[in-house]
Formats: sequence, structure tokens, C-alpha cells
Amino acid sequence: MKPIVAAIAIAAALAAGIAIGLLAARRGEPPAPAPAERRVLYWYDPMVPDKHFEQPGRSPFMDMDLVPKYAGEDAADGVVAIDPRIVQNLGVRTARAERGALTATVRATALVAFDERAVADVTARVAGIVERLHVRTPRSVVAHGQPLATLIAPEWTAAQAEYLSLRRASAPGLDALRDAARTRLALIGMSETDIRALERRGVAPARVTIVAPRAGVVADLAVREGASVAAGALLLRISGLDTVWIDAGIAQTDAGRVVPGAPVQIDVAALRGETLSGIVDALLPDVDAATRTQTARIVLANPDRRLAPGMVAQVRIAVTASPDAVLVPTEAVIATGTRHVVIVALDDGRFRAQEVRIGDEADGRTAVLAGLVDGEEVVRSGQFLIDSEASLAGVLARLDGAQVSP
Repeated sequence: MKPIVAAIAIAAALAAGIAIGLLAARRGEPPAPAPAERRVLYWYDPMVPDKHFEQPGRSPFMDMDLVPKYAGEDAADGVVAIDPRIVQNLGVRTARAERGALTATVRATALVAFDERAVADVTARVAGIVERLHVRTPRSVVAHGQPLATLIAPEWTAAQAEYLSLRRASAPGLDALRDAARTRLALIGMSETDIRALERRGVAPARVTIVAPRAGVVADLAVREGASVAAGALLLRISGLDTVWIDAGIAQTDAGRVVPGAPVQIDVAALRGETLSGIVDALLPDVDAATRTQTARIVLANPDRRLAPGMVAQVRIAVTASPDAVLVPTEAVIATGTRHVVIVALDDGRFRAQEVRIGDEADGRTAVLAGLVDGEEVVRSGQFLIDSEASLAGVLARLDGAQVSP
């Protein structure tokens, strides 16, 4: 019986094939070839791609069906095709590479310091004795024209008395002597206003009062009452506070980016909630031996004198890291240890691993100097899926002998 049943089945199959062929011939169409069956190598969970299963079913790791891996799906020339449904389910996101300038921010800790260009030294123009100090302690705040010290200076008094005597004399030929005596008063430190006041008084004072040439803080008090001073000796040093220096320590890796004129945002702990603005005045040409940092000096106006030397500040310096480069999200760059790679998204669910040469990184973006062109789409999340599908390690191995195209 069994041979008879088998013969009948074969005959029926042949008859059906002939009928289908005749029907196609009547319509003018060739008979459709039988579809080739795809061979499944194994099943796997895309979330755990290194675990292979011999039978289909539910994943023991995730609440999803196992995915078949078919023969012939290996990546060719770095390109791999992935089922669009898997790409969508696992949230693969892409971003467009765009050409532009990458602006970075250099952050550093800084100290507020006196502006040394606003320092005035108060000296004794003639020898004398300090009879009285009107300012007795360093760090005292003084105003412009405020008395600082009173000196007994015989030479000073004698020079003024000589000039007054020559002014009162009426003998011919004294004009040159009067001019010379007046010049001598200027040389010992009397201003034009002081000389005119002397002329109005007509009496040479026995003592001289030295006043502050500018407003500021007494940074150095070099004498005490009763001290004898020589001509040219330092009495006090006054540092102005109308402007201050912000000295920021820049790491050597960032020092090459900082240039004079770069805009700076400054946060001072003493001024909570307030951000000050300035520019880099100079990058000092030496490196601190202890911290291995280079000082960027910022000159900042301080009209209300809220900033005091010694305060700590945090500075943010805006610098142009890469003026013209292809920019991609930093998360799109894969660091393999010896190179950097991005996954380029092609059409029809295809992806390509591309080696790139990168530059600076700032604000979540990385400059690509070679290997990528403007307008290409790169994968910024879900690279692990493409890694599992394309066996990325093998693709990268093929890149060993490849050159990065600019």
C-alpha cells in the first residue's frame, strides 16, 4: 500500500507543477523560481550578543524573542545591514556631522592681586627726619592728597627760603638766579601749585608735609617716627585699587589655546550670584615650578573696590579649539585604545564602521579632522547593537591597514 500512496502523491505534485507552468505560460510570465531557504546559524538576544542558542524561543535575559542569525550576513567592507525593526526597538539614534568652529571653555582657579601698574612709591626728595607719621599701619586706605608724613628737612626749607629771597631782591641780573632757584624747588618735589602757594605765603615752612600721590592702600610702610631718611629713601608704597589683576593658573595642556583678548567670565566667592566679565590681558612667559601652570593675567575694573587682593576666583576662558572642522557628538566616537571609530549610518538600515582622526572636545562635541565629511549621519547611541550584529572587532581589524581619508 505504501508504494502506491507515494506514487499517487508524486503524480499529484507533478500535475500541479505542470498546471502552474501552463497557467504562467498563458499569461506570458515565466514560472517563479522556488525561494532559496536561508540557513540559520544560531539564535541570540541582541542585548546579550555573545550568548548563542540552537533553537528559537524567548530570551532568558530580556522579555523578547530570540533573533536568528543567518548565514551570509557577515559585514562586507565594513558595512552591515540590520533589521529596521531591531534598530527602532533598541533606540538607535543618529546625528548629522556638521562643519563649524568648536569653541571650548578653559576653566581655572585664580587669585585677585594688586595691579602693579597702579603702584606709587613715596620717597624723600631730600634728607630729613620723620617727625610724624599720619598713616601708621600697612594696608591703611588713603585718599588722593591725604597727608602721609611730616618731615624736618633743612635742605628743603633752605631751598624755599633762597627762592623767596631772590624774588624779593631787585638787583639787576637776578632773573637767571630766580629761575634756577625755582627749578630747584621742582626738583626736590614741589609741584607748581605748591610753589605758587609758597609765593603767596612769602614764608618758608620749617617742616614739609608729604601727601599721597594717588588713592589706594598702603602696601609697604618703610619708616617710623623719629627715623632719619636719606634723599631718595622709600617712605611708603601705595597700591591702587581702581583696577585689580586676576591671575589664573592655566594647565600646560590648555595654555596654547589661551590668547590675549580672549573673553573671560569670573566668579568670585565673595560676590555670590554675580559673574564678572573681562578679557585676558597677557599670558605670562613662565611656568610655576610647583603647580606646572602658566599664569593668564586678566585686568578687571574695580571702581567700588569690592575686590580685594587674596580673594579666590573661578574663571572660564572662551577659546577657539578648532576653527574649521567636522563636528560630531562626543558620544558617537568609539575609542578602541589604538584608534577612534564612528559608525556611519547609510540607507536601508546599513551601517559602516569608519576610522577617524579627532581633535579637540568641548561641550559634548568632538572635532573630526579626517575620516568623515560634512553631512554624513553618525550613530550617537546604540553602538553596542551594531557591534553585536557586525562583529565590530573583526571590522576594526580590517582597518589596520587602511588609511584615514581626509
